Amino acid sequence: MEDLTNKLVDWIRERVAAAHCIGAVLGLSGGVDSAVVAVLCKRAFPRDVLGVIMPCHSDEKDVALAQAVADQFQIPTRTIALDSIFDSLLQTLPGADFDPATKRTAEANLKPRLRMITLYYLANRLRYLVAGTGNRSELAVGYSTKYGDGGVDILPLGNLVKTRVWELAAYLGIPQDIIDRPPTAGLWAGQTDEGEMGLTYKELDLYLTTGQAEEQVRRRVDAMAAASAHKRQMPPIPPF
Repeated sequence: MEDLTNKLVDWIRERVAAAHCIGAVLGLSGGVDSAVVAVLCKRAFPRDVLGVIMPCHSDEKDVALAQAVADQFQIPTRTIALDSIFDSLLQTLPGADFDPATKRTAEANLKPRLRMITLYYLANRLRYLVAGTGNRSELAVGYSTKYGDGGVDILPLGNLVKTRVWELAAYLGIPQDIIDRPPTAGLWAGQTDEGEMGLTYKELDLYLTTGQAEEQVRRRVDAMAAASAHKRQMPPIPPF
């Protein structure tokens, strides 16, 4: 784990330098992925890192855990509440005559997109890159919001499956409460990653790393990967 950590820290430094930037900004959510990325960025840039806590009708525990990570690892933070902006946007956007079945997802996806806007504003002001918190498991099945949490400059955890992220978190000393907490994107009350995906990270990671899975898991993962292929590519351009 020490070798992996050092390689990731060096990689972050190299990518930031290549972009002629001086540091990294990231969203601190109270989850394990953001905690790990925050610690890696802090190691890469002890004086030029910023964790941004962006509650948006969020569980109070999310904010508390995010701040706990920042306090433990001495990561500078800004808390920017997006509740009123979210509410105002919903009041402005049309929707009464749309299919009600699309309402929850469309509204929930506004939250990570507002966070993306916030992070890029700060990145521009500070000459930082936006460090994303997505891992290999999420990327493989498209478990992210396009131009939301998927809108970032670098993905330090992009080659690590979720179970590997948990191992790295333990090595880095991330609080156990965060490691043990059911992963959630915080899109709505009671929402969890595994509940929304319809499979566990253990099942997903086993399939991604070994190709082994029960048939129903295999079908589910393959279907999600196919449906989300557009999230892993640049926008299509006509060949003529």
